[in-house]
Parts: sequence; C-alpha cells; structure tokens
Amino acid sequence: MTTADIIAAEQRYLLQTYARPGFVIERGAGCYLYDSEGRRYLDCVAGIAVNALGYGDPDVARVIREHADGIIHLSNLYHSRPAVELAQTLVEHTPWADRAFFCNSGAEAVEGALKFSRRYARDIHGESKTTIVAFTGSFHGRTMGAVAVTAREKYRQPFEPVMPGVRFVPFNDSAAAAAAITDDVCGVIVEPVQGEGGLSVATPEFLHTLRERCNAVDALLIFDEIQCGIGRTGALWAHEPYGITPDIMTIAKPLGGGLPIGAILMRQKVAQTIHVGDHGTTFGGGPFVTTVARTVFHKIANPTFLAHVREVGDYLGEALNDLKAAHPGIVLEVRGRGLMRGVVIGGPAGAVREAAHGEGLLIATAGDDVLRLVPPLILTRAQVDEAVEKLTRALDAVR
Repeated sequence: MTTADIIAAEQRYLLQTYARPGFVIERGAGCYLYDSEGRRYLDCVAGIAVNALGYGDPDVARVIREHADGIIHLSNLYHSRPAVELAQTLVEHTPWADRAFFCNSGAEAVEGALKFSRRYARDIHGESKTTIVAFTGSFHGRTMGAVAVTAREKYRQPFEPVMPGVRFVPFNDSAAAAAAITDDVCGVIVEPVQGEGGLSVATPEFLHTLRERCNAVDALLIFDEIQCGIGRTGALWAHEPYGITPDIMTIAKPLGGGLPIGAILMRQKVAQTIHVGDHGTTFGGGPFVTTVARTVFHKIANPTFLAHVREVGDYLGEALNDLKAAHPGIVLEVRGRGLMRGVVIGGPAGAVREAAHGEGLLIATAGDDVLRLVPPLILTRAQVDEAVEKLTRALDAVR
C-alpha cells in the first residue's frame, strides 16, 4: 500500500476521532521516527509521553524476545510471579505506598482511584461522603468517571450526564481549594504537573493546602502522575520535590515501554477497605507486560538516568526561554519541569505543530495556544539544539 492508500483506508475503516497529519510512520530508532517516504522526524511527542526509552531500546527488546514464547495472558484468578515482582518494585521505590493494583491504562487507573476513594469513605464514614474535588485545567482520561473529573467542557459536555458529585476549583488557588474541601469530600485528584491542561506546575503552597485539608476532613489525596511521573520531570515521581505524599497515585504512560499497563499505588489504610470482589480487571497485570514494565522501570529509576533527565531537561528549559527572548510577543511563556515542557504562544498552536512537521519535528499541543514537548527521556543536548532550531523555523513560518 502507498502512503495515499493507507491514509484512504484509515479514513474508510477507522473511527475518525483523530486529525492525523498526511504521512505514515513506519519505523523508529532512538529519538527519531521515519515515515513511509523516508523522511526523518525528531520525536518530541514520544507517543504522548509513553516512549520514555525511545525506539529500539536493546534491553526492552531483549526482554520482549525472551518472554514472547511464554505466558502472555493468565488472568488474575491465579498467582503470577512477574506481577508480584513489579508490585514489589513499585512499592519499594515509593516510600509512602504499601500496595499496587494493575490495570491497562491511565484512564482505568483513575477510575479505580475514584472508586477506592468512595469505598474508603463509605467504609469509614458512611454513605454521605461522596464528593470528588478536581481542578481547572485537569485532564484525567476519556472514560465516564475520568472525564467527569476532567475540567475542559469539550471533553465532558457531549457525554453528559457524566458521574455526579464532582466539584471543580481553580488550579493553584489555595484559598479556593481550602474552602472546597469540606466534610462531604471523599477524594481530591490533582496532577502535580498538568499535561493536556497546558503544562502548568502546581505550587508548593497549593499542594500543601490540599494535603492539610485532606487530613482535616479525612479525604484521600490522589496524585495523577500518569504523564508527569516515572522520571518525566527529572525526579522518579513528580511530587517528590514538594515533600508531600498522597494517599493514592495513578501511573501509566511510560511504565510498559509502549505496552499497555496502568497502576494504582495506595496506602494500607486505603487497601484495607477494598475487599475481594470490589474491583477487578481481565488483562491488567499480565505476566508478559509486567515483566517488560519491570525492566523499563528499573532503567528509568536508575539515579544516573534521572540525573541525565534533569540535566537535559534544564538545558531544554533554558533553550526554550532563549527562544522566548528572541520572539517577544510570539512566545509568551515557558512552563513545565524536566522533559515535560509547554510553550505558550500568541496564536494557534496547531498551526505551529503542522509547520514543525515540515521541518522534521514532531510536537504536540496542550490546548489552543500551548505547544507541548514530551520527548523520550534519552534525548541529548544536541537533540535539544536540533529541536529548538526546527521549532524556531516553524514559528517563523507561521508568523
């Protein structure tokens, strides 16, 4: 099939929920992707922050080959060593966490976290404590519970009524959050660094207020680290620099090295209120994907690897701020931490994204006016220079 044939077939047979560009990706190596016409792209999307180790990582490839002939799926009706080993690894790298639950995606992890919050409140306080507090700019997924705690109306409105009992509060508004977290609240869900919502970073005062109010009313604090966790910000967990710990944390994107897996980490006080039959999953925590995920996690959690992310992430932040200084009125703000960066521009982000394709650069957007860069965590300083050079040309072309 030619490129045109593939695109025509996609439009004929796939549900049209994505506006894809006019090329077909065929292979990848390191931080680069190649299309069917042989064009090379520096990938600063990484499968939407999934492909943390880039493409063709030798250790991941080796583990996949070694275990492809084994048990791919088992179900959770039986004990499985790989799932237990991954759960132990995650808990041992998360000082406040005691238990893990595996699922298949970030949205499913959020669904489980919401259920666990309500189950905990019902078990401890009775039936009246059911409200979830979420924040403007949030994005937690596309399923009915996850979309109910996602602030942007474009994601919720076409599917209403969604799950009731959600109270939205301005992100980083400590006073409003303190007023909203009342005795009827069972859970508070927040991204330490927002992804789809524009790469805004939570302030220390804001997260401290959430923790204090959750303690006061015995609500569960949920950190959604699906996009910002597992090394993306230069720390293993995005909440680490704040000195604040949640009661539940949702993770997913980079964990499986491109294979679908999500997880919920929780304190024992939460786990002890969840009983046999309360929740489940058919595919979550299968032996094949958990084996691969453990390899991926160990590579990212290595202190030397995280130091690289911090160093290159700082360099990317500096380069983008230099870009801002060189383009006054066009680049308005640089947001984010580590290798999770947002560039606020004075115009349509989608147009710049399309122009970047022509320069051999893949970037994403996060709202109408924010460019999102979430490259593989193996990105080098030289590739930062390449990305900023290509982005500069794209901005100039649109201007």
